[in-house]
Amino acid sequence: MSQQRIDCMYEACPIPLLKALKKLKTMKVGEVLIMETDHSCSITNVVEWAKKQGHEVDYVEISDGEWEIYIEKKQ
Repeated sequence: MSQQRIDCMYEACPIPLLKALKKLKTMKVGEVLIMETDHSCSITNVVEWAKKQGHEVDYVEISDGEWEIYIEKKQ
């Protein structure tokens, strides 16, 4: 399974969401996008958006106040 990463550190919404949308358009079904972020609003916004689009989503706090959001493209 191929993975691609985007760095959204120090960026507030909607920039992380827009970056994810742009990147997912270039990816194939089954590939995983890993988004690095330090804004908790990204967790809410990106996760909700990705689920509504039908993608598999999970996230992990990798450090205090820093997260990785995993989005597996499903369509």
